[in-house]
Amino acid sequence: MDTGRIEEITRLVIRAMEDAKEDVRMAVPVGVSARHIHLTQEDVEKLFGPGYHLTKKKDLMGGQFAANEQCTIVGLKLRAIENVRILGPVRKASQVEVSATDARTLGINAPLRESGDIAGSAPIALVGPKGAIYLKEGCIVAARHIHMTPTEAAAAGLKDGDYVTVRMGNDRGASLTNVKIRVHESFTLEMHIDTDEANACQIKQGDVAYIVND
Repeated sequence: MDTGRIEEITRLVIRAMEDAKEDVRMAVPVGVSARHIHLTQEDVEKLFGPGYHLTKKKDLMGGQFAANEQCTIVGLKLRAIENVRILGPVRKASQVEVSATDARTLGINAPLRESGDIAGSAPIALVGPKGAIYLKEGCIVAARHIHMTPTEAAAAGLKDGDYVTVRMGNDRGASLTNVKIRVHESFTLEMHIDTDEANACQIKQGDVAYIVND
């Protein structure tokens, strides 16, 4: 048997041994989160006109919804991305969540953060049909995470704020580490990753991934 074939068999055996040791805690549906915007009511009215309120397109988990409204986001050197979806309801602070690829397209240095953690984040401008706003801070790359109910967390031996490793359920065999667990009664079990992560792992909306014991 030639050396190349021996090396190939050795790699397969090592991989099989690693897989055998891996203990799957839970299967989790995957949600691919595209770029989106959260706004205050004040900023909604600046972009869409006085007295304007977001209109619902689709319900999301945790009382959120995808709005019918969209706007253009503009980074440094006037680089822009059009038709970015707004999510409701309105928040106490406006923010924009993009992928790392989007950030490079816009020419901004958006930090990796949890949603809502925007202190010191990248500046960004938003343009709507009735006006424009400039956020001195507010653009982030959202950190990957898993939503689950308290019952689901207990079943997996996890709690809010834990970090886990997740293996993709496909031929690519990719794994993601540092996936944060978020627990609330209103949540639906789902892992949220951005488009960059989904493309790298060759996984799409609705596919299944697995929380594993390290």
